[in-house]
Amino acid sequence: MSARHLLTGAGSGIGRLLAERLAARGDELVLVARSAERAADLRAAVPTAEVLVADLADPASVEGLAGSLPDSLDSVVHAAGVVELGEVGELTAGAWQDTLAVNLVAPAVLTRIALPALRSARGTAVFVNSGSGLRANPHWAAYSASKHGLRALADALRAEEQERGVRVSSIYPGRVATAMQEEVHRQEGRDYDPGAWIDAGTVVDAILHVLDLPGDATLTDLTLRPR
Repeated sequence: MSARHLLTGAGSGIGRLLAERLAARGDELVLVARSAERAADLRAAVPTAEVLVADLADPASVEGLAGSLPDSLDSVVHAAGVVELGEVGELTAGAWQDTLAVNLVAPAVLTRIALPALRSARGTAVFVNSGSGLRANPHWAAYSASKHGLRALADALRAEEQERGVRVSSIYPGRVATAMQEEVHRQEGRDYDPGAWIDAGTVVDAILHVLDLPGDATLTDLTLRPR
């Protein structure tokens, strides 16, 4: 019997590659797209997947997925994220709200509505965090705050759900060669060399390892750094 996964962030980068790898091995996928246009793109890229539409920046939109989720999920993988750089003295309230909504509130809401299905399958919640979830650097306050919060969410969830059989893992990649990284370099005003950073496939390998871990252990935290 194939496993079933709920995945955000499959529009590009780590999430897209993970969706393709899971589909290629015959797993069932439920993907979340932020718009009907992105949903059409995902259906073309991963034809075997079920695609749901929800704007992760809008908690009510995420709540609206509750009636569309399957009864059993082997995993929920939170791979979506946004980043806006800026000094604390420059970041607007909108920048803070958008970053926290997508990077922290959406995973919290989606996890809550997916928990019955995760509990049913004794599944795994995977939070694709960041090195910024372990430390905060200049210009990264909003993003780091959202990722520090995501770490707290995962830690609390793990303690709460351990006796119900749900495993919870946080993965902390350093800079990964994705479209988001290219955008970060643009915001930093630096030239972008994808060869200098972690390949997205390496992070996907780590996520698959977490998903495929035997049931006798939980990999709670995994940090990846560019070589």
